[in-house]
Amino acid sequence: MEGSVMKIGIIGAGNIGGNLTRRLTALGHDVSVANSRGPHTLTDLARETGATPVPAAEAARGAQVVVVTVPVRAVPDLPSGLLDGAAEGVAVIDTGNYYPQRDGRIAGIEDDGITESRWTERQIGHPVIKAFNGTYAQDILDRHRPAGDPGRLALPVAGDDEAAKRAVRDLIDELGFDTVDAGGIDESWRQQPGTPVYGLRAGAEAVRKALAEASPQRPSDFRAQA
Repeated sequence: MEGSVMKIGIIGAGNIGGNLTRRLTALGHDVSVANSRGPHTLTDLARETGATPVPAAEAARGAQVVVVTVPVRAVPDLPSGLLDGAAEGVAVIDTGNYYPQRDGRIAGIEDDGITESRWTERQIGHPVIKAFNGTYAQDILDRHRPAGDPGRLALPVAGDDEAAKRAVRDLIDELGFDTVDAGGIDESWRQQPGTPVYGLRAGAEAVRKALAEASPQRPSDFRAQA
């Protein structure tokens, strides 16, 4: 799919969602963007980028890639059947991070020992590919580089669906970043907040090393206080 125009839905128009909208439209993709407050609040972004503002329930309609970039606490509030109208084999990117100070205590993550992306999968009823969760939003605009550039940054990408993971990795390559396969969603704790790779601006080799050095113990800063 690399190089071809894709229909992409972005749910969440904060820093990551807004900058992905900017870059993906600049690359020629057909982008629909939604937030929790309604399309009327996205007119400036739409005017700037050419993206189509839509209600969240319509963001995935016909989309080959859907980006869910909302606070973890907001995931259960996404419209039910969100992905019903998406293209067959849609790749869903989860950029989310669990921050108890913001999200409150989420028992499924704290008590059941599942990764935050596995929890998100269960809420939306569809496999996800975890990417961009440790990426600085401004880097999406400023730090993209052509393939082979020695200064090109690499992003970890985790997920269980190999075809969807390949589609996401191809899209990230088109955005100007290398990728490292970070394993399945049960391994995606390696890129959660508080791990060595989180926020790391480095190439593929350093990203692989950081993923390998991660500890499954969630740092106390990223656990809810009893």
